[in-house]
Amino acid sequence: MIRSFLAIELPEPILKKIGEVQGDIRSTHAEVRWTNPEKIHLTLKFFGNIEESRIDPIFKSIEEPIRNTLPFSLKVRGVGAFPHLKNPRVIWIGLVEEREILTSFQKQIETQLEKIGFQPENRPFHPHLTLGRMKSSRGKEELVGRMGRHKEVEFGDFKVERVVLFKSDLRPSGPIYTPLRELRLGG
Repeated sequence: MIRSFLAIELPEPILKKIGEVQGDIRSTHAEVRWTNPEKIHLTLKFFGNIEESRIDPIFKSIEEPIRNTLPFSLKVRGVGAFPHLKNPRVIWIGLVEEREILTSFQKQIETQLEKIGFQPENRPFHPHLTLGRMKSSRGKEELVGRMGRHKEVEFGDFKVERVVLFKSDLRPSGPIYTPLRELRLGG
């Protein structure tokens, strides 16, 4: 069994800027379990624990939507929170897309994966990058104030050219993500 997910990787300059903004927000000392900036990615589908024998069927099922989707651009902008900024549980960085290509792409992948037995997500797809998760409400007000400074920050834009299936090994020091296979957009 391997714990796995399908994701889009971010370029190094954007990850570096995310690390800088995260460092500023972290200085509040709020109780947050922060994501290591090097590990931040855009998850398209979380599989959980699967048999290795399912990797080939996963890739066969998603080949068509990936081949039929040309590379597209995403803009990384703004810091926010779920359920909302005044009561953050998940701190995120936003993604702005043109013409809803990403949302449509993710839905096509989800539809294909459902055909081979993977249940679709219960909630709608909201493209975001998880910066951290609140552990308690300690320091929340200061955290919310600091996040407000970065509400409109521009992290840059990048071209999505491939998706990657990652294996995730959970360790006390944090997860280790190993790329298993990738598919390039547009065939």
